[in-house]
This record gives sequence, C-alpha cells and structure tokens, in this order.
Amino acid sequence: MSIDGVNGRTSYIGTSIMGLRRQLDELTQQLASGRVSTSYAGQGANRGFAISLRAQVSSIDAFADTAKNVNTRLNVVNLALQGMIDIGKSVKGAASTSTIVLNDNGQTSGQITAQAAFSNAVSLLNSQSGDRYLFSGRTTDTAATVPGDVMLDGVGTQAGLKQLINERRQADQGIGNMGHLTVSSPPLTTTVTSLAEDGSSFGLKLGAVTSSLTGAIVTQPAGTPPATTIDLGAVNPSDGEKVTFNFNLPDGTTEAITLTATTTNPPPAGSFLIGVDTVATTANLQAALTSSIQTLSDTSLVAASAITASKNFFNPSATVIGSAVNNQNTVPGPITGATLLSGAAGTDSLSASFAAGDTITVNGTPITFVAAGATGNQLNITDSVQTLLAKIDSITGTSTLSTVTGGVIALHGGDGESLSISSSNAAAFAALGFSGTPSANPAPLRVNGPPFATATNLIGGTSTNTVSWYTGEIGADPARGTAIARIDQSVTVQYGARANEQALRYQLQNIAVYAAVTTNANNPNSKAQVNALQQRISANLAPQTGQQSIQDMQAVFAGAQNAIKASTDRQIQLKGMAQTMLDQIEGINQDEVATKILALQTSLQASYQTTSMLYQISLTKFLPI
Repeated sequence: MSIDGVNGRTSYIGTSIMGLRRQLDELTQQLASGRVSTSYAGQGANRGFAISLRAQVSSIDAFADTAKNVNTRLNVVNLALQGMIDIGKSVKGAASTSTIVLNDNGQTSGQITAQAAFSNAVSLLNSQSGDRYLFSGRTTDTAATVPGDVMLDGVGTQAGLKQLINERRQADQGIGNMGHLTVSSPPLTTTVTSLAEDGSSFGLKLGAVTSSLTGAIVTQPAGTPPATTIDLGAVNPSDGEKVTFNFNLPDGTTEAITLTATTTNPPPAGSFLIGVDTVATTANLQAALTSSIQTLSDTSLVAASAITASKNFFNPSATVIGSAVNNQNTVPGPITGATLLSGAAGTDSLSASFAAGDTITVNGTPITFVAAGATGNQLNITDSVQTLLAKIDSITGTSTLSTVTGGVIALHGGDGESLSISSSNAAAFAALGFSGTPSANPAPLRVNGPPFATATNLIGGTSTNTVSWYTGEIGADPARGTAIARIDQSVTVQYGARANEQALRYQLQNIAVYAAVTTNANNPNSKAQVNALQQRISANLAPQTGQQSIQDMQAVFAGAQNAIKASTDRQIQLKGMAQTMLDQIEGINQDEVATKILALQTSLQASYQTTSMLYQISLTKFLPI
C-alpha cells in the first residue's frame, strides 16, 4: 500500500500560505516605496491618467529648469546694464566738474576717470553666464568686443580710435587751421568780404549770417560749394554794431563767431577796428574773421572732430566710392553737387544723361527718373547730383551724408547696414563714377588719406588697417530675438543682447573719446579744447530724446523676468494639483498598509503553525497501541 506525501493533494495548503506571503511582500514593498505599484499595470483603471499627470509634472520641471537658467542670465545682464548706467553717470559727472588742469600726458582728472570707466564698461559688455557671452548675440562662445586697449591704441597694422581721432582732426582743421574755409575779397572789390567753403566734406560748414552793421549788405550762403558775402558799401559801421557768422560742426553742433565793430585800438578780442573808410574796415574785418576761424578750428572744431571720429569708429557704415569723373562743360571739370543729371554738351551736367524711365536701385529700392513732377522715390531728369545723393541717403537712412568732392562720389549706407547700388542706364551710371553693381559691408569709417589735411571724403576701414571693436554676431534683426527660451507650453521670452546696440554703443563711444583725447599743454587753446570736449561729453551722456537708452533695455529684460515669474508661479500651482492627483493614484496610505501587514503577519503566523501541525499528522498516530 502506497502512502501519499505532500504533493498535489496537499498543495492547497502551501498555495494558501504562498498567497499570503505574496500579499505581505507586496504590502511591504508598497510601504518601502510609498507607491501602490512599481509598474503601471498595478495601478488599476487610472493608470492612463497617471501617465498623463506624470508627463505634465515632468514638463513643468523642465520648464522650471529653463526658467532658472534664463533668470540667472537675466540677473547677470541687468547687473551689467546697471553698471553701464552707473559708469555713464560717473563720467558725465567727471566731465561736468573736472578742472582743466592737464597732467604730463595731456589729460585732465576727468579723463583719467573716463579711462578706468571705459575699461570697466568693456568688461561689463563681455559678461558671461557660465560659458555664454551675454552681449554677443547668437555667437555665445565669442567675446562681444576686443580688449579696451586694442580699441583705443590699435594692434599691429590695425589703427585704433586714437589714430582715427588724430587723422580726423587734421582733415577737419585743414590747411592753416581754417576749417576748409577761405576769407577773401572777390576780384575788383575792396569792401566785400567773401567767406567760402572749399568743397571738402570736412571742416566747418557755413550757416546763417546776421548783421547790424549800418549799410552792410549780407548774402546768405549759397552755391556749390557754398559761399556768403558781406558788403560794407560806402558807409562805415558804428561802434558796437555786430556781425555774426554761424557754423555747423561735424558732430551736428553749431558755433557762432560774433565780431563787434570798435574804435578802440588795438581792438579787444571778438572785435574789428573801424578804419578810415570801408576799404580799411573791410580789411580789418577779414583779419579778425580769419583769426576767429582759426581759433574756432583749434577749439570747438577739435572737440567736434574727435566726437565724430569716435562715432564713425563705433558705428560702422558701408561705403561705396566712385571714380573721379568730369562734367561735359565747355571746359570740363570735376562733377559737383550742382552738376545736373542730364543736360546738353557745354553745360555743367553729366557726360551721359539720365532719361525718363531710367532707374537707380539702392538696396533693392528703385529711384525712378521722370521728366518733371517727381514725387516719392522719383527724380526729375533735370535735378542735380546733390539731389540724387539726398534721395539715396533718405533710402539708406544713413547718419553720415554722402558727398561729392573733387569729382568723386562717396556713398554711405545706414548704420550697420550693407550698401548696394545699380542702375538701368550704364552710361549715365558711369558718368557718376560707378559701374556694375558696387556694394560694401559695414566698416569703421576713417579719413581717406594720407595726406589728411587735404582729404576730401571718408572711406571704410579694412580688417587689415582698422580695428573692428565689436566681435559678436552682427544681424539686422532685433537683438532680443537672438536668444529665445520657452518657459511654458505657450510662453516664450526673448533675452538676447548685442554690445553694438544703440544705447550701449552710444555710451561706449562717448566714454572712449573722452578717455582717448590728449591735449598739448603748450597750445594756448588747450583749455578751450578740453572745455569744448567736456561740454559735449556731458551733453551726450545725458538722456537723448528719441534714442534707445540703457534703461529701455532694462525695462525689456525686467518684462522677461516678470513673464518668467508669472509662469513659474502658475506652474507651481499646477504641479501641486497634478502631484496631489498623482499621489492619490500612485501613492498609499501608510497607516492602512501597515495595518494590513500586521494582519497578514498574524494570519501567516497562524497558517504556518496550523500547517506545521497538519504536516506532523501520520497514520501511526491513529493505530491502536
């Protein structure tokens, strides 16, 4: 007779125990992990909802990481911008209050302050957050600018700001410090004083003339190049009567020379001696005017020239220069602004005429020639070269006006913009000095020399001969768009910046020129030079109406930070709700699980004991003794 052991017939006992054991293991795992299951299969009917909630929480966490990184960068940018504002105020204050005492290097204490401020400003524009340069646009791995000393002093064959300032000063002062003006009497006249420009694009430009001189006849500036005259006639002026000559300087400022008729001999400064007749008085007026122009040229013009040189260095502009061409006058001469765009042989007109229907295309915008009645981007065929240049400048929006000097046209593009020009009339285009489709990219502008004192126009510097101060990304699109971050499902913030933005560039160029200019202490006009420079620096560093300011930039970045904060606050609330719902699906009640574990442990212990007792039962225990 066979006896069954613990096998299939009795396995139900072990199965029950194993079931209890599995339940205990599951509950123990839940208690340890805090979750109802380690797999979605064990989460029941809400497993799909749990997947969606977990994806939402992960997305919010990713947005939070992005917001944190962007906020850090914005904080660094704002620190840099605030530093730039403080530097501007410091230099403005130094320019306004500095005493005009020159040190051994020919600079004032205010300029020494500007040197340190300039170095600090350059450092701020090269600020980094991690390995990212914040003012380089899209080229985040490249510093925004060259070092400050390279900007000022140049490096190798590349000229820096100081050299460009010196070249521009020579060009603006011209021969004999006359600012490219000539004081003379027309032929066969002895009572007329003529004051004329020489056609250069540099130096002093004539403005209005006002006079209270008895019997004097004043002719306002006219012609190409402009000239003005004052005829004393036959009657001498009276003591104390005045004549005022106004001048436009390269930086856009104006200065006036007022000369007062006097009987005091020798005449005090700013006056001219009334002679025995108007012939003698005219000679005295001319001498006083010449001396006053030379003084103006060696004072305010020097300061204005330096300001302009700095602007041209920091604000690159594309330049296209034609070849020298003559008109078709009876005696051909270089074309001027007065040269007509069409005309007959023997007249001051182009050697080949434009006709109605012809076009000149500037950066894709056509200028159309019409017979008469030009409007908008049209020109009459009878208009002058100067009218054409003005039309081209209106299309490019340049701040450096195009010029024609010595028969050579120099076209300048808009700030930081490329320039391209072409024409449907190749012959007339060649009569302007151009062929094909000449084009140029933005570059620092400098005087087209040497020699510089007789130079007539500006030319774009090259990478070989001129420092380019900005080394970040150059683009025509808004700087903010060079760095974009998504901080929410439907919210992005723009936080890019370029060091060559108007507000930053404008402040840097003014601090740089104040730091760069040196003055010869032995020059009797040295104090007036420095004073004129300081006045301009102080005025330029004040808020500029209609121009981007650093505070404007701060406001934009503050708006980005506010958007980040609003999104982050909203996401914290959403994450809290999503996490609560997720915890309800995935989580456990620890007290409930612990109670179940205790109950299972009790049941399992009892099952073990019972099973043990059952397995100890045998047939021998039931046989009679």
